[in-house]
Amino acid sequence: MQISTKVDEINFKPVLNFFFALKAPESKRQYPKRFEKFLDFLKLEGTFEDKALSFYKKAIENHQWLTNKLIEFAQYQKQRAQKGEIAESTIPNYFKAIKLFCVMNDIIINWQKLNKGIPRGNSAAEDRAPTIEEIQKLIEYPDRRIKPIVLILLSSGIRVGAFETLRWKHIAPIRDDKENIVAAKMTVYPGDKEECFTFITPEAYRAVKEWMDFRESFGEKITQDSWVIRDIWQTTNVRYGAKWGLATMPKQLQSSAIKRLIDRALWEQGIRHPLKNGERRHEFKTVHGFRKFFKTHCEQVMKSINVEILMGHTIGVSDCYYKPSEREILDDCSKAISVLTIDKNNNNALIEKEIKELKEKNENNEYVIQSKLQERDEQIESLRSEMRFLREMVNRMVSSPV
Repeated sequence: MQISTKVDEINFKPVLNFFFALKAPESKRQYPKRFEKFLDFLKLEGTFEDKALSFYKKAIENHQWLTNKLIEFAQYQKQRAQKGEIAESTIPNYFKAIKLFCVMNDIIINWQKLNKGIPRGNSAAEDRAPTIEEIQKLIEYPDRRIKPIVLILLSSGIRVGAFETLRWKHIAPIRDDKENIVAAKMTVYPGDKEECFTFITPEAYRAVKEWMDFRESFGEKITQDSWVIRDIWQTTNVRYGAKWGLATMPKQLQSSAIKRLIDRALWEQGIRHPLKNGERRHEFKTVHGFRKFFKTHCEQVMKSINVEILMGHTIGVSDCYYKPSEREILDDCSKAISVLTIDKNNNNALIEKEIKELKEKNENNEYVIQSKLQERDEQIESLRSEMRFLREMVNRMVSSPV
């Protein structure tokens, strides 16, 4: 029994339990870094795995030690926030990572007591969504991937991590009776329990289609399973380049690389500038700003609850009772096509729709005007009838005096 226990101790790696609980790409990127900040605060040495194991052993042996260290860590982060080194709302994020490690490794801590001293920060950031003009300038960046990436993000409301499972088959165009593309349905996180759907504008679909056609023209075999966003390849002097960069050997672009690409484009297009003294954040976030753009513009014309569904948000108890059909959401979403379209001049379907709406509005106005004119004529005729009646009464009285 003792030998078995020693073997178990040697093979036990608490960090594996921690990674097992991380599902979203952004969580996989952020949580380990945040947890390691705490491990470094404890002055543990070695690799991340070594530090995590040392922490586990100390925490299991002495729960009070862990409680004391968590309180000290909270005080340290509060001091950093007071100095302006971090935002107060960042502090809870460190403890989310620590708590997850403890939960996944059966380390019992009174989190209810600790939460009393952990600041919550502002519930919402003060950043804004990018403007139409800024987006127009961004998609002019000389990398063919920027336009489809940005237009998908701002017209669908997806998180950047959704690109890691997005294949060509997950984007399906929707056409009207005249075969015009009115939108495209996009399946998000396919095969996952969080699978959902959203829609993108005709403009976004055309940008993706042009990108896929461009890749095919350089020899890539485009299939339904092709990644929507891939690495770039050498398009000139190919005979001198390595096969790694050829179009025929696509490599999926990870969400972290997509974020770096957008960030680089923002700087090079002169949209993002160095922060001034005292500033800690740019006016809008690199990627999340597009999600904010989607929500802000859609809620001008759509039902808020449908916007939340398209963004993959939970709608609370309404999840059990509000069950709109895909068609109902599409009809509601179609109202937002205009406000989500960046280049309205090159969108024939949108122009036709606006012309149709103007004609209908004009016809309605004409109907209202005609109705008012008819109502006025009837009132005038009624007054004339009353005048005739009064005139006749006066004439009778004059002709037949008492």
